[in-house]
Amino acid sequence: MRAVITEKGVLSVTDVPTPEPGPGQIRLRVTRAGICGSDLHARFHADLAADATAEIGYTGFMRHDQRVIMGHEFTGTIDAYGPHCRRRWPQGRAVVSVPMIQHGRDVHLTGLSAHAPGAYAEYVLVDEAATFPVPRHVPPDLAALTEPLSVARRAVNRGAVTRRDTAVVIGCGPIGLAVILMLKASGVRRIIATDLTPGRRALALACGATSAPEDPWPGLGFATDAPTLFRAALTALRTLRRVPGFPWQAVMRAASPRGPVIFECVGLPGIIEQIITNAPIRSRVVVVGVCMQPDTFRPTMASNKEIDLRFSSGYAPPEFHDALHLLARRRLDPRPLITDVIPLDALPAAFDLLATPGNHAKILINPTL
Repeated sequence: MRAVITEKGVLSVTDVPTPEPGPGQIRLRVTRAGICGSDLHARFHADLAADATAEIGYTGFMRHDQRVIMGHEFTGTIDAYGPHCRRRWPQGRAVVSVPMIQHGRDVHLTGLSAHAPGAYAEYVLVDEAATFPVPRHVPPDLAALTEPLSVARRAVNRGAVTRRDTAVVIGCGPIGLAVILMLKASGVRRIIATDLTPGRRALALACGATSAPEDPWPGLGFATDAPTLFRAALTALRTLRRVPGFPWQAVMRAASPRGPVIFECVGLPGIIEQIITNAPIRSRVVVVGVCMQPDTFRPTMASNKEIDLRFSSGYAPPEFHDALHLLARRRLDPRPLITDVIPLDALPAAFDLLATPGNHAKILINPTL
């Protein structure tokens, strides 16, 4: 089969053996595969990611000098079953799958490990237990977005966002746009998005952001300085304690100021510090962007503002399933994310194009073109 091999930062289209499904595995004929920001990072910084994942016990992450077929966002049709499968769906049925596969006792990340070739190819192996049928009315372009939408679903869940919260999305690349889609699907009424690129801010509006200013901080309407908070607290005390026996403590607790929920979707050094510096008091910050370099921020400033700092990575299988069902029920419309569909031969050039932020969001590969 034809596939794109990554080795030492170089991507090349070549012929490789067609994979044979093992026990509990299905071979899919790839119909669409998406280019993820993680792939762009791994192309040149795989060793940094591999070192970090090794510290938590997974030693199979791809290395810079290995020959790897990337691609972990995909959909395809069932081509062949391996032994010991339940054969739940007929040949030719469209499916998506959580990109993890087991070989012996080891589980590997599909498309991010030399041990689990990904979907930048004509065929890919998946685990039957992690595979879900795609409803027939969902086209391949949208089904391929199940995986990045799952990442966004996880991030929104980590943020514990309610409909009444104000959400601020910093960075309107593919994941930032997916977060906007998930926030809208969750019923969040006020979504402020920002990006340095005007084209991406326009995409944010198309995905459901209520506004997309270049600078998101002015006009948020939340407390941003300590003196304002101090004056509000004393004013409330003077007013509420005038009435003997009035439950002023309960009222003040219920009215305690709360900031917006901020999603960091850039993944560059300095962004967390920038957010902490500008964020309103008692904001909740969810870090979704993947920063491959060491970074610093001022804990004192975060403490002074009581910033709640959370990190989000990947997703759990229920969130993958949720994303697919939201697509199937048309609770979100991710079509604005898709800015191009290209043949396999054009993938190396697309990686170079996406290395510099521009107007592109999600580029999909169709290996049949």
